[in-house]
Amino acid sequence: MTQESPDDLSRHATKMAKKKAARDKIMATKTDKRGLIIVHTGKGKGKSSAAFGMIFRCIAHDMKCAVVQFIKGGMSTGERDLILDKFSDTCEFHTMGEGFTWETQDKSRDIEMAQAAWAKAKELIRDPSNHMVLLDEINIALRYDYIDINEVVAFLAEEKPEMTHVVLTGRNAKDELIELADLVTEMELVKHPFRSGIKAQIGVEY
Repeated sequence: MTQESPDDLSRHATKMAKKKAARDKIMATKTDKRGLIIVHTGKGKGKSSAAFGMIFRCIAHDMKCAVVQFIKGGMSTGERDLILDKFSDTCEFHTMGEGFTWETQDKSRDIEMAQAAWAKAKELIRDPSNHMVLLDEINIALRYDYIDINEVVAFLAEEKPEMTHVVLTGRNAKDELIELADLVTEMELVKHPFRSGIKAQIGVEY
């Protein structure tokens, strides 16, 4: 490793001090706090994983939260098992879906379950004691019009308590939802092991 000269170290310190002063000035203007509408979408992995990361942050801070899974069926997952076993007093967990449409092969049943999940989601969001509510894979239910996007947008805009965060995951988020959201992250697919014949694995996918 090259030894830095005293002049180099001094210039670096001066440069970093200027950056810190500029950042502190920007941060001083960020004083507002409110509940956010957060969307994780895109073809890449990690949408639900990132959302559960925020749920676990809430749990770590002893903040009440809730999860509604719109599509995933009864298969055991690490997040659900851990929350139900250890943190059910802090986080309500509702798996309302029965799997993807190609698994159930019953569109009317899928619509019925999605509507039931949306009803539970509204109930949990309306409860101001919930700091965060995760609507896992709701974007898939919206994509197939199992739930009316206009109803979802109107509800979030008009009925969500001011300080409640709502996280919505799944591919192909509707434009109306993206427009409403405060924070939108699109996961980009670069490589995926499934394309190389590797199946979903415990600890990675579930």
